[in-house]
Amino acid sequence: MRAVASALLKFAASSILFSHLSLAGPTDPAYCAKCEESAPGFASLNGGTTGGKGGPIVTVTTHADLKAYAGLDGPYVIRVDRTLVSEPFGYEIPIKSHKTIIGVGRAGKITGGGLTVKNERNIIIRNLEISGTYNPADYDGKQNDFDGVQVDGGTNIWIDHCKFTQMWDGLLDLRKDTNYVTVSFTQFSEHNKAFGIGWTDNVLSKMTIHDNFFHSTNQRNPSADNLQHCHMYNNYFRNLTAYGTYARGATQLLVEASYYEDVNDPLHADATAAIRSNQVRFKDCRGKREVSARPEKVFKASDFYSYQLKNPDDLPRTVPGAVGPSPEIGIWTSGWRDR
Repeated sequence: MRAVASALLKFAASSILFSHLSLAGPTDPAYCAKCEESAPGFASLNGGTTGGKGGPIVTVTTHADLKAYAGLDGPYVIRVDRTLVSEPFGYEIPIKSHKTIIGVGRAGKITGGGLTVKNERNIIIRNLEISGTYNPADYDGKQNDFDGVQVDGGTNIWIDHCKFTQMWDGLLDLRKDTNYVTVSFTQFSEHNKAFGIGWTDNVLSKMTIHDNFFHSTNQRNPSADNLQHCHMYNNYFRNLTAYGTYARGATQLLVEASYYEDVNDPLHADATAAIRSNQVRFKDCRGKREVSARPEKVFKASDFYSYQLKNPDDLPRTVPGAVGPSPEIGIWTSGWRDR
């Protein structure tokens, strides 16, 4: 009887906590636009990346509610429908496995903090703007490790249609054997350290980075250390001051259909990494342009998945308007469908 009473109390408490949230059931005549899409690229392998597909769809409007739902077991699609102010400042909300966190149109924002994944799997982060911890007195980000999204040991992660800007440390850090990742249609802008990958001696990680815009950053665009396979295509890089894309350690880097404009050291490898490239353009760039470094070591992406290259000369015109949060993602759309 005590066990039953305890369970009832826990259920009642959780009902009170989430009673003000909207939730769409499996037969709701409205459904969440593009909330159940699956990831492309390397995130499509190893069982695929579906996030919270098939689970309840909930809408959060406070930072506390996002934290609560992200920390639950089981699949959830969590819609973020306004600007959430991090409490406390710099806090990175931990995300458990089988979650989709998705902004509602362009309303979903997190300011003053970010998100983190620690040894979890099957997570989708889409259509969010994350910003607001930058400290101009600590440009190098040495005093606090406040990232936009930080993933340690994550598996099957898809980050799509996000905008990262002005964080204290890195905008996006994928660390410690994080594997089967795709980062797509995302903007990295106005910051020192954009996108770091590595922090491991193992050579396991496989990542796809496509259709992104790196704009007015200083370094790590990305910095890719010890990736077994790193495939970058249809990306546009503009106004990068320290360096552009840097392959390090045992990384195999395949760069295709990409455009570097006004970038210092746009593409290069250290003494051990390998680069093979195809249809890469450089305009008003300075320094290292290593389109080939030990190319015989680099994998063939089409052995793993299908993809489509765009005309690299079109990317300066088409990419900036296609990245970041979209008004068509995460909104309620009428019309019943089965799960």
